[in-house]
Amino acid sequence: MSIARLIAGYRDGSSDPADIVARAYERARGTSEPTWISLVAWSRVKLILARLRDAAPTDLPLYGVPFAIKDNIDLAGTPTTAACPAYAYVPDDSAFVVAQLIAAGAVPIGKTNMDQFATGLTGTRTPHGACASVIDPRYVAGGSSSGSAVAVADGTVSFALATDTAGSGRVPAAFNGIVGFKASLGAIGTRGVVPACRSLDCVSLLTSDVADAERVLAVALGVDPADAYSRALPEPRAVGPGCGTPVARIAIPRPDQLTFCGDRVAEAAWAGTLQRAEMLGWELVEIDYEPFAEAASLLYEGPWIAERYAAFGAFVADHPRDVDPIVRRVVMAARDHSAVDAFAAAHRLAELRLTTRAVWQSVDALLLPTAPTLFTAAEVAEEPIARNAMLGTYTNFVNLLDLCAVAVPGGAREDGLPFGVTLIAPAGADRALVTLAARWTGEPAVGPANGATGDSALAVTGCGQSAQPVAAAPSDEVERVALAVVGAHLSGEPLNHQLVALGARLRETIQTAPGYRLYALPDTVPAKPGLVGGGPLHGPGIELEIWELSLESFGRLVAGVPAPLVIGTVMLADGRGVKGFLCEADAVADAPDITAYGGWRAYRAAPGGAAPVG
Repeated sequence: MSIARLIAGYRDGSSDPADIVARAYERARGTSEPTWISLVAWSRVKLILARLRDAAPTDLPLYGVPFAIKDNIDLAGTPTTAACPAYAYVPDDSAFVVAQLIAAGAVPIGKTNMDQFATGLTGTRTPHGACASVIDPRYVAGGSSSGSAVAVADGTVSFALATDTAGSGRVPAAFNGIVGFKASLGAIGTRGVVPACRSLDCVSLLTSDVADAERVLAVALGVDPADAYSRALPEPRAVGPGCGTPVARIAIPRPDQLTFCGDRVAEAAWAGTLQRAEMLGWELVEIDYEPFAEAASLLYEGPWIAERYAAFGAFVADHPRDVDPIVRRVVMAARDHSAVDAFAAAHRLAELRLTTRAVWQSVDALLLPTAPTLFTAAEVAEEPIARNAMLGTYTNFVNLLDLCAVAVPGGAREDGLPFGVTLIAPAGADRALVTLAARWTGEPAVGPANGATGDSALAVTGCGQSAQPVAAAPSDEVERVALAVVGAHLSGEPLNHQLVALGARLRETIQTAPGYRLYALPDTVPAKPGLVGGGPLHGPGIELEIWELSLESFGRLVAGVPAPLVIGTVMLADGRGVKGFLCEADAVADAPDITAYGGWRAYRAAPGGAAPVG
């Protein structure tokens, strides 16, 4: 569902938007997960598609692109509930940002599940059932934009709208291996969004890659004259030592200022993140993170929680049985804060803004884990407030300090669970931050030829219009390797984030040549298949994906391949031979032969096929 791929198909006539949107709609309607709260009436979807007939794919930047909308954002004629059925209303007008996206050719499919009133980071505070991470269903999807993240991560839609006040768009991105972009305050209008903390609320974007985030951002940005909090992007701040140089200077906290809540695997993944940053040529600069951490504590421990009561507290007080008990407990506690508390906290926040402003004079961005750890649904149920608070450790301060941020997949965890990192920069560095994130994921920036604005090549920060591009090795100077993946590294499967973190790009889906057998390996977590060659040279091949990555990244991936899997040469249906995942033949002696399914995805989708083997 890559936007670039969809539009390329529309332009060359190989795809039709009506077919693509209908397929997305049917998938949403048939999903067994609690991803969707409601779908747009199909008659309305057809009306939007009909308008596209008067335009060409070259006319509209999001022509025929299906998307999802978090259910605290208005879409005309479709109920908005904020995951509270008793609060539901049907708006006459779409939210400002939704109207912009539809005008650019995007097609809304439905409204997604969320933590009620966007009060939570787990995705479990909802009457519709908690969404699970697409990478491991034992773990929560993150919130509050849980459904939006899952709808993108499982490939139903190309992008989704979320909101992000305390990390609600970044945490679910991390837990589902996708990209979450939170623009500067006011850069994307919030008129038509159910407020949580109105002075801090942001509409955020969830996409499968950075390039798609840039395409959607180019449309979503814009001043809404009817929105008191809408503003044009501020100019980047004054120059610092890191500006005007080809090397990005990236701030990181001192090691003693980081917490992973006892999660040693996450801590090891962070160490891998720092190694990757250095391999990219970034200069890592340790800073005093304490002022940022103190600002983060103000959001829920200070009087800003009272802003939630101002937004919807009266409804919560009048409808105690209709509101999630944890949400009610959090919001009603806001009445304990006084105006004196609010002013004292505001003064302290101003001091922290001044203190942290000095950081941006010497670095281009701040790099952090998106969340210190992740939890299963059972763990969240044991300590719903404490563990929710832990997830906001590295996200809560961003809006209070007027910063922009992009969450991207980080270094791989040894246990196969997702690990995300976030790049953060001052307000106004939104487009430049996208470029830095693309460098991290190994993607080329979209650039003005594809509809993005022309300043996307600027280095992040306060470097101004004279800043130099962030150093990036030209793609034609980097030796690339094609790699065939057949199981847990496929798109949407549990280990795919390892490829994304190494900067790999999906090139095609194809079958092996005849003669390969596929087996479900026992006792593997996450579940994995084994591909073995040497069988009869007849019949269909096995479905696989071809990913392309740098020779350096290929070497890093190969070094971590566990037995009995090996990297060898896989012959494709078109006669090509590429490197790919194979399995030692003696390891499949007692493994179920699943060749007849034609591929790992088909096997997993079959009754009983989704459960781990062994």
